[in-house]
Amino acid sequence: MTVKQEYDPDAYPDKTLYLPGPTEVREDVLAAMNEPMFGHRSERMTDLYTTIVEDTKAFLGTDDDVIVLSASGTEFMESAILNTVDERVLCTTCGSFSERQAAVAERLGKDVDTLSYEWGEAVDPEDVRARLEAAEAGGAGDSDATYDAVTAVMNETSTGVRNPIEEIADVVADYPDTLFVVDAISALGGDLVDLQAHRIDVLFTSVQKAFAMPPGLSVCVVSDAAYDREVAKDSASWYGGFQRSLDYYDRKGQTHSTPAIPLMLAYRKQMKHMLAEGHEARDRRHREMAEYTRNWARDHFDLFAAEGYRSQTVSCIENSRGIDVAATIEAVDERYDMVFSNGYGSKLSERTFRIGHMGEHDVESVRALTDAIEDVAGL
Repeated sequence: MTVKQEYDPDAYPDKTLYLPGPTEVREDVLAAMNEPMFGHRSERMTDLYTTIVEDTKAFLGTDDDVIVLSASGTEFMESAILNTVDERVLCTTCGSFSERQAAVAERLGKDVDTLSYEWGEAVDPEDVRARLEAAEAGGAGDSDATYDAVTAVMNETSTGVRNPIEEIADVVADYPDTLFVVDAISALGGDLVDLQAHRIDVLFTSVQKAFAMPPGLSVCVVSDAAYDREVAKDSASWYGGFQRSLDYYDRKGQTHSTPAIPLMLAYRKQMKHMLAEGHEARDRRHREMAEYTRNWARDHFDLFAAEGYRSQTVSCIENSRGIDVAATIEAVDERYDMVFSNGYGSKLSERTFRIGHMGEHDVESVRALTDAIEDVAGL
């Protein structure tokens, strides 16, 4: 039975976060949340919300619509299925979060087929093509037999796999009645995706990952095809509805429901930082951190994700030396006030550990963590 544990902010020392999210947040971004409160139907709110939406489009380099919603990314994981899938969906799975996407679709009563891979492996675009071809052939022209959507996770946080979503998008684009839905929660903002060159119909993220924000907002990019699909459906998500969100934005320049105003003030500040750095430069900095971490892992351990499909924001490191992962994490926390993560769930908790190199970190700050791990583990 859970009992109350009184929160005392003075009881906890500050820690530097190298988790797969949340991650470090700039001081001026945190301070931006301290503006006086104002009405969410005021002109000031319109100025704030239109700023963050249009700045997000500019940063991502997309002409598609963008929704910024007060919710976790799980809201769009669910609503994307509700808004785009009538009957059948093909869910590609290669780790815990892609498996969750399939579980959500099943919970929503959809006819779910899975294209599954061992944890640590990546989705093969040609396997997706084969499934889509088979569905089309098996349907013999019956549109109900084809897939309404294909889902994929860009960055499988549990395994450190970066799926080739651009190549998968190009495959799905050959099947115009099938939409492509991408969970980019632990990657977007730290791993550049050319949304103009590849047709991704729904792409969503949470801001506490590579956007380096406090948790509480989710961002979704929506294509015209995804919007039109929802409009034509008999039912869709209410809170996470594309039509409801985007039509309200077109009319009012605001959110349809009460937003987390302080978080949106912080988002405005952080997005200005991200625009100043530039998407390509931010991508390059994350790539440098990933390369450093991978080289360090090869020198001392091994990498869990398959070669050529390794995340640019989260490294999942194989515990090839058999260190006590939990004890090492605890000692680094106590001695250095740095926090990194064990492997995900019972499958990987001691078999791997994970370092989040995302957001405002750089190679030097990641090196500080790896030096601490070397010291504690006696490497």
